[in-house]
Amino acid sequence: MKRLHVHVGVHDLARSIRFYSALFAAQPTVAKDDYAKWMLDDPRVNFAISTRGKKGGLDHLGIQADDGAELEEIGSRLAQAEVSVLPQKNVSCCYAKGDKYWTIDPQGIPWESFHTLDTIPTFGDDTRSKAVPKDKAKAACCG
Repeated sequence: MKRLHVHVGVHDLARSIRFYSALFAAQPTVAKDDYAKWMLDDPRVNFAISTRGKKGGLDHLGIQADDGAELEEIGSRLAQAEVSVLPQKNVSCCYAKGDKYWTIDPQGIPWESFHTLDTIPTFGDDTRSKAVPKDKAKAACCG
């Protein structure tokens, strides 16, 4: 079963953690100095915030796959949609290592389809710069 992913850039992480913890009635499952993430089941969403981007607001949307086969199915569907797709294997991003596909929807919103393989101690160095316009590529590593 897939999970919707939403990443929002914030200016005040502590204040944003308080707000989203109240909204979701849950504390983050991951909390770092520059990043927090809630893995919610109701609604089924991977909701992340970070101070990594230059501006606040929606950074990107995505679909988190439960396994590699599910991710490859998403990648195949994107390829059939005749859009630019950037595949990345075993990349580091947002305190995680994983495989992913980046693309951009018709409105210019970056979409990340991914399967997480492991956690890592640093934010990571993945960029979506080849699939995302330059004005959006300098946000968070996965943003």
